[in-house]
Amino acid sequence: MPASAPLILGNEPGSFPHSVLAERHPAIIRQVREAFPYGPDRRRALDALLASCTKGVIEPLPADAHDRDRWAAWGLDTYAGRSWFDVPWLWSESYFYRQLLESVGYFAPGPWQGIDPFRPDKLAELDAPQTDEELAALDALEDRPAGERDRALLHGSLWGNRADLGFRLSAGGADTSAAVPGLVADDSETLWSLLPPSGAGTLCLIADNSGRELVPDLLLIAHLLAEGRVERAVLHVKPHPYYVSDATPADVLDALRRLTVAPGAARGYGRRLWAALIDGRLTVRAHPFSCGPLPYAEMPDDLRAEFAAATVTIVKGDLNYRRLVGDRLWPPTTPFPDVTGCFPGPVAALRTLKSDVICGLDAGTEAALDAAEGPRWRVGGTHALIQARA
Repeated sequence: MPASAPLILGNEPGSFPHSVLAERHPAIIRQVREAFPYGPDRRRALDALLASCTKGVIEPLPADAHDRDRWAAWGLDTYAGRSWFDVPWLWSESYFYRQLLESVGYFAPGPWQGIDPFRPDKLAELDAPQTDEELAALDALEDRPAGERDRALLHGSLWGNRADLGFRLSAGGADTSAAVPGLVADDSETLWSLLPPSGAGTLCLIADNSGRELVPDLLLIAHLLAEGRVERAVLHVKPHPYYVSDATPADVLDALRRLTVAPGAARGYGRRLWAALIDGRLTVRAHPFSCGPLPYAEMPDDLRAEFAAATVTIVKGDLNYRRLVGDRLWPPTTPFPDVTGCFPGPVAALRTLKSDVICGLDAGTEAALDAAEGPRWRVGGTHALIQARA
């Protein structure tokens, strides 16, 4: 393990983390406030959260909160009373979403219990015409060689709602790595070596977003099961709404239904996934730590044992990458295996870059990106990586 790098905080004006805390979180509160006809009590709670996260301090959870002890173990007793900007950014972001759910009554008995405040946007994206276009691209893959389908579905999962790019590039026989210049690191061969066609392994996939980003993850799982790359897959999602678009079990069902009613090849993928859930080859897991504010180095023992037993764990998305390598300002050339050594088992990351954290780059790539784009390449979502270690 390399020497520790600085933890990322949100207290530097002009930085990306500061903009998330100062601008994005208030905008999310306003969006949620207008998305539902919340009554006066819920609106007052949202207004109080807005005041707290912009000009106030971190408030404790109610004494009767079901997860009060869990959050105390995660650091709430240490950070309560401090500015949202002066504690680790990963912690601050996570706790914001927990407090948002508190404000809208998600956990409390009453009419808003269990109502996802982000559901309207999730469904709108899943039902968008672009989803039909992306799923239609699957038809062109049906008769392609296995290697092309491997690459297409892997890149579909990597790029999320730009999945059609990955499908169509590979379906047309293009060289994917050359055709996707935004790929700043590519350990695809290492990842495939961890998934030999023996049909005996277990894949864990830690999902990121719902909707049009979850669908390609499900397609990749269906492909790996059908091709005998794994015998069993475990899809890890969030137990409750988180980071606006993160996938929950309800979102998995919505995506699966979207596939099963689609025309063409997409429907076949959906039916295979449905059958895999029924017979246990695919399971959905929603561990409380998935919504925790800590890196995976601090995961509980039961989750550690599960990942240790997997043939490989694929970690999807930007937030999960931050949790995997630690939300720190590593020098970008820090080797990926060095900062993931605490993860219990072979691991791969599929991530589009939307925050400052990065490791595993060669010096030439870093220099070229800095010269061409400045710091924006780290956060704009236009670059991506595939990193893996056995």
